[in-house]
Amino acid sequence: MDDPYKVLGVARDATQDQIKSAYRKLARSLHPDLNPNNKQAEERFKKVSAAYDLLGDTAKRARFDAGEIDASGTERMRQSHRAYTDDPSGFRFGNSAEDIFSELLRRRNKGRSAGWNPFEQAQERPAAKGADSEYSLKVTFAEAVMGTTKRITLPTGKHLDVKVPPGTRDGAKLRLKGQGNAGRAGGPSGDALIEMRVDSHPFFTLDGHDILATVPVTLPEAVLGGKVTVPTVDGKVTVTVPPGSNSGTVLRLKGKGAPNGKTRGDQLVTLKVMLPDRPDSELEHFLKTWSAKYPYDVRAKAGMD
Repeated sequence: MDDPYKVLGVARDATQDQIKSAYRKLARSLHPDLNPNNKQAEERFKKVSAAYDLLGDTAKRARFDAGEIDASGTERMRQSHRAYTDDPSGFRFGNSAEDIFSELLRRRNKGRSAGWNPFEQAQERPAAKGADSEYSLKVTFAEAVMGTTKRITLPTGKHLDVKVPPGTRDGAKLRLKGQGNAGRAGGPSGDALIEMRVDSHPFFTLDGHDILATVPVTLPEAVLGGKVTVPTVDGKVTVTVPPGSNSGTVLRLKGKGAPNGKTRGDQLVTLKVMLPDRPDSELEHFLKTWSAKYPYDVRAKAGMD
């Protein structure tokens, strides 16, 4: 097995945070979903995951550093390099597994009448839950808002269908019970922790269970009113712009927001009045004549005068 420190590219005295950071960086670049049909990337992804399973668990890392387990997590056989010595109980230790087994049989026969059995004294390491595995999953804004099911590939090659609940936020973590690393000595498997990465949207943002959007309207639409098409996560809808609408006027689309139990929030549409891209002499002439007859001070009304 390869040295897990070298696999992750970290020093032996690296902190747990540094180990986690190195793993996440490598896992993102080597993930099978991003490297389809790339066997080399898949194999390296498995090695990186195995290395993190070992070093990401502080107890396993300490045992590996102490030489008690190897890079695969397997127990190393401990051997004594001394000649036979007696401990205070009279047990003799040799320098081979055969010597130790022979001594156990000798002591068993000798101590049977006293009820002493060295085999019963030998204690196996207790069962322990396996370490959790961490993954990241990218979804679109609409998928996060409405909920979806996405398939991920584990380092073992196993596929999991992850149910993304409606209203999922960026950075939220989903826990999949029993989908992590195998337990020790028959212990339960760890969990898989899925960190959600929600793509930003060009014009939608989420505020609680409401979706916010800014929609540009023309000067005639703002002054005279009219019908305009507005995007929603469900598709485009037509809304009515009231006559005399200003920039900042908010229109509420009921039930077009994020799910909230059995109901849904709303979509709040903020209007933004946009002038023509190029100056229009007829419009300029009209406004000069009109403003002279109907002057008004919007800054004074707002208390800025």
